[in-house]
Amino acid sequence: MLRDYQIVIFKDQHGVYRKLRLRGWLFFLTLLAIAAMVAANLVLLSYYGDYTLKEHELAASEKTVQEQKSQLLSLSEKIQGLETDLQRIRDFDAKLRLMINLDQEPRNVSPQQTEGDQDFTKKYIPLYRQEMLARNLHKFLADLGAKASLEKTEQDKLLALFNEKKEYLSSTPAIWPTQGWISSEFGERVSPFTGRKELHKGLDISTTLGAPVYATAAGAVAFVGEGQGSGPTVTIEHRGGISTSYSHLREFTVSQGQSVSRGDVIGYVGDSGRSTGPHLHYEVRVNGVPVNPMRYILN
Repeated sequence: MLRDYQIVIFKDQHGVYRKLRLRGWLFFLTLLAIAAMVAANLVLLSYYGDYTLKEHELAASEKTVQEQKSQLLSLSEKIQGLETDLQRIRDFDAKLRLMINLDQEPRNVSPQQTEGDQDFTKKYIPLYRQEMLARNLHKFLADLGAKASLEKTEQDKLLALFNEKKEYLSSTPAIWPTQGWISSEFGERVSPFTGRKELHKGLDISTTLGAPVYATAAGAVAFVGEGQGSGPTVTIEHRGGISTSYSHLREFTVSQGQSVSRGDVIGYVGDSGRSTGPHLHYEVRVNGVPVNPMRYILN
């Protein structure tokens, strides 16, 4: 049989103890409730500890993910930069080959891409595809390295040809005739004077009045004088049937029959002849046929 229990609660101001009498079964229930509360608190503390640990692990994982994402973005930008450099090499190589009549078709020095590979960042950045990304990056860089090695071999061949054709190259147009910006490109256009379509046979390079004009290659001055509607004009004959002409000059500093070298000042930009403002009209002809001067500008 369960006994009754007395619990002293407090002592009042008269010195009398206040007591609480509990029956045996109620006392044990109270102890059981207290024990359950303690156990529940321990469980909650355990869950809180686990939650705190998971929170720290999640923060560390998010930091790692952000670092990986930044590394992938940086790697993507570097690879795109390599592609840009190879494209620049390709364009430069094509111009050089054209100049020395090695071949006419530019070679592809970029790694072959399959459908859907055009935008590297969009395809590879999703983090859940990191394993695929690693494989594709290794393959891409391997292809890039192989292409770069091939390009070095081809450039060595070109250098060997340059050494054999230095004199020819010095007489091939290769630089800008003046500093400025292209206001009218080579090709078909609507004439600003007649309003009709016509073949624009050179480049119009707008610049400041009096800007120096340079010979774009070594050669002999074939003509100095007034052109047909083009104002003071200088024409230079080069090797290989190539000639260059410089029109709308304010004045010229060379005479007919004079030899010039690449980079020599042959005159100054003017606004003469049929002109809409200070500019240089620059032409390149091969055996008398106008060609796009941009094919010969390397700098």
